[in-house]
Amino acid sequence: MFIVLFLIFVVVPIVEISILIQVGEVFGLLPTIALVIFTAAVGASLVRSQGLQTLLKAQQKIQRGEQPGQEMLEGIMLAVAGVLLVTPGFVTDSLGLLLLTPLTRKPIANYLLTKLVIANASPFSAQGFGPSKNDDGDIIEGEFSSKDHSTSIEHNKDDPKA
Repeated sequence: MFIVLFLIFVVVPIVEISILIQVGEVFGLLPTIALVIFTAAVGASLVRSQGLQTLLKAQQKIQRGEQPGQEMLEGIMLAVAGVLLVTPGFVTDSLGLLLLTPLTRKPIANYLLTKLVIANASPFSAQGFGPSKNDDGDIIEGEFSSKDHSTSIEHNKDDPKA
């Protein structure tokens, strides 16, 4: 975990700064700043539109009674893409565009979803639904009924034990 945090907070900014300096030397200060602002604005706009499309797909799946696992994962990826695109720099913009583009986002989401299902770590698996099983693997069936407290008091008026 330390290595991941080190890469995110130390290595990535150093790489971004060095690339920004090189681009600034080639194109100049103002065009470089304008390009960074432009990618942030366009990225935020694209994340919004892609996010709305993904939300609509998820709602349609829910209405059909299907689990929107793929769409939820794509929504998370779009949020990450938004953060990457708003962060100043060309490396983070490239990664953000990779996650934003449906041609690359869908295969990445499919891969991650299969890894989650294989690892049985998916919160969308059917494990929490249907009959429960005990430690021996036996199915435990039962019935549940909800009784209103005021109704049971009325029935107990005739009972001499109440």
